[in-house]
Amino acid sequence: MSDKVRIALDAMGGDHGPAVIVAGADLALKRYSETEFLFFGNSAQVAPLLDARPALKSASRLVHTDVAVRMDDKPSQALRYGRWKSSMWLAIDAVKKGDADVVVSGGNTGALMAMSKFNLKTLPGIDRPAIAALWPTLRGESVVLDLGASIGADAEHLVDLAVMGAAMARILFGLARPTVGLLNIGVEEVKGLEQVREAGAILREQNLPGLDYRGFVEGNDIGKGAVDVVVTEGFAGNIALKTAEGTARQIAEYLKSAMSRTLSAKIGYFFARSAFRRLREMMDTRKANGGVFLGLNGIVIKSHGGADAEGFAAAIELGHGVVRDELLAKITAALGRPGKPPLAAVGGVAS
Repeated sequence: MSDKVRIALDAMGGDHGPAVIVAGADLALKRYSETEFLFFGNSAQVAPLLDARPALKSASRLVHTDVAVRMDDKPSQALRYGRWKSSMWLAIDAVKKGDADVVVSGGNTGALMAMSKFNLKTLPGIDRPAIAALWPTLRGESVVLDLGASIGADAEHLVDLAVMGAAMARILFGLARPTVGLLNIGVEEVKGLEQVREAGAILREQNLPGLDYRGFVEGNDIGKGAVDVVVTEGFAGNIALKTAEGTARQIAEYLKSAMSRTLSAKIGYFFARSAFRRLREMMDTRKANGGVFLGLNGIVIKSHGGADAEGFAAAIELGHGVVRDELLAKITAALGRPGKPPLAAVGGVAS
């Protein structure tokens, strides 16, 4: 592997545009000096921001395009007018051509997934990619997927997610056989949607060597760290993610209000400020920003569209880490199967 990690950035993606993306790249460069950036975007907007940061400018190359995917575009619209020429497409294409090791974008999730799948293609045996992220828990971190790449999932797709999530956990956590759970409305085998119950039966009967299936888990088990990998389809996963983020911000505001309400509370905060600082750091959702698109023949990192500079830097740093850990090569090897899992062989669960 090269000494440098080359990161392609969709400079026009996200709610705040180039200002946040350039500032985030500058923060990431200060922490990882062996990084090179390829910015794709409108040079009239991006170049002045780079000029103001000489160290970042010297580690960067800017490719101009005046076409940007809008946050409210439908994926079909984005593909129709943004293919070959938008900042999002060109950043993805840099990975395909080998000019970059990873692409990071805070742009339209549906468009990013559609363009990534169209351009990079999926890994053998994987029909639908997924967004996977590291979720802070009481035990450390868990891999949770899918967080919104696609809506709905049949049993086969959920099994794919379990295999890919377990491969990611083995690589990032150094676990020989990560524990895996399917998110459900109860832990009893008779509860939940048919496809979830069917996927559970497949995982239980196959007893795959690369993962330890522990059955169903509920929403409150995610934060407990009940399993190393939580598998769900994108609709429920995205709701769970946004709910957790909103709850973290709500609790932070409650604490801030409570600590400033009375003189005794202020005095108590003064003596316990180091503990509250640690709590604030643990609840800072910006540091957990960034999801990995798993199942693609290339590494794509999705940042929250509303991320600030610190949040976007976290997404860049996630991309840096998965490149250094050779995530793509290891997941490809871990999947190691030319096609779908042998569902028909599992006790008649699937036809």
